[in-house]
This record gives sequence, C-alpha cells and structure tokens, in this order.
Amino acid sequence: MHSDARPSKGLTAAAIGGLLFLHLPILLIFLYAFTTEDRTYQFPPPGLTTKWFAVAWNRADIWPPLYLSLRVAAISTAMAMVLGTLVAAAMARSRFFGREQISLLIILPIALPGVITGMSLRSAFAVMDIPFSTLTIVMGHATFCIVIVYNNAVARFRRLSGAVLEASADLGANGFQSFRYVLLPNLGSALLAGGMLAFALSFDEVIVTTFTAGQQSTLPIWMLNELVRPRQRPVTNVVAIVVFVTTFFPILIAYYLTRGGSETAGGGK
Repeated sequence: MHSDARPSKGLTAAAIGGLLFLHLPILLIFLYAFTTEDRTYQFPPPGLTTKWFAVAWNRADIWPPLYLSLRVAAISTAMAMVLGTLVAAAMARSRFFGREQISLLIILPIALPGVITGMSLRSAFAVMDIPFSTLTIVMGHATFCIVIVYNNAVARFRRLSGAVLEASADLGANGFQSFRYVLLPNLGSALLAGGMLAFALSFDEVIVTTFTAGQQSTLPIWMLNELVRPRQRPVTNVVAIVVFVTTFFPILIAYYLTRGGSETAGGGK
C-alpha cells in the first residue's frame, strides 16, 4: 500500500547529514581552487582569486596526462561497447550448462579490489614480457569497463522478447536488418548509458592504472603525485574540477538514460 506520509524529522536530518558527508569535501575542492594561498589548506582561505585557472592552463606538464587519460578512456570504452555487447548477447539469448557460473565470472572483475586486479595484470605482463604502454593501461581499464557495458546490455536483452526478432525474420529481414531496425533501437539507450559510465570510470581510475602504467602518468596519477609536493596546490584543485566535470556529465547522462528502466548502470571500482 502506497503511503504519502512525510518522513520523520530524524530521517530528514539523517538524509541531510549523509548528503553533507558525501558532498562537502567536493565543495572544499572547488573552494581551494580559488584560494590565494598556494601551499596550505588554510580555512577560511585568506583570499579568493581565479589566477590558478590561467596557471593550470599554461602548465605544460598537465596536458600530456590529460591527453593520455582521454585516449585511454576512449579506447577502453570502445572495446567495452563491442565486447560487452557481444558477451551480453551470448549470455542473454543462449541457454547452456554452466551459464550462471560463467555470468558470475564475467562480472567478477568489478567486484574484486583494484589492487588485486592491478597486481594480477602486472604479473601477467611480466610473464608475457609485455612492456608498459597505453595498451597495458587500456587492458587494465577494460576489465571493469566491459562489465559495466555488459550489465546494461544484458538487462536490456532480457527485456527484449525473442518473438520480436522472430517476427522480424518472418517479415524477410536478414540478420543485419534485424540488428539495425530492431535490436539497435532497443539497445541504444542502454549501450550509451553503459558507454558513458565506462568512460567516466576509466578517465578517473587510479588503482589499476598505478600497476599497469609503468612510467606513464594519466591525469589522476598526475594529481596524486602533485599532492605530495607543496607547490601550487590550488592548481591540483583546478585539475580536480576538470576531472569532476569530465566524469560528472557522462554519469548524469547515464542516469537519465537508465532512469525508470530495469537495466543497471554498472558499478564502480
């Protein structure tokens, strides 16, 4: 039975407290991007300025990590869109012995701690004598990006009736036509949501990247290294805002694409 009763004051206070606990640190990042103090996190800031945005723009050491992060996120997402969709189609449209166990193995990488994933990949690269490169970072990120796309796609596949595809075939559509006119319109929003979320999580990933990047530095790794240096700390906060904006909007789009549906927008590492 549906109830329109308002939540108690205690529940309201708990909700507000939870939101403050989750989001107040993010607001502090924004605040200290404008501080005039460049070495400490003095509160309240002694003054406010926008000069750090110009300083960050002119820092040559920021751009290569940014380009690397964008490149890795784009390649990882593209791989995940293809492989995650194919695996989801196989699991959702087929019936075979051990199907549930294989499904568990597919989603297992996103449940494992990033340290375990990173260590296992680093060991595998060493055994196979694979040098660290953009490819090794992409392979690390693909372990969870594929799962995110898979979760969205398999949920949508299970909602799609097999009778629709059979009707398409009865009307004379070949495999490509059925994919283009039947499957793709039904899967489009789920795949886009999964891709958006995969891109966002790949762009700001740190733990797996630490084990698979070698001497390379993505933007989150650059930020982590800068935090231990007491110089121009507001620049790090400016870069954090860039990362926040870059990841926030794909996640927001993914939320609206999957709102009201039964597909899952994946999980984070």
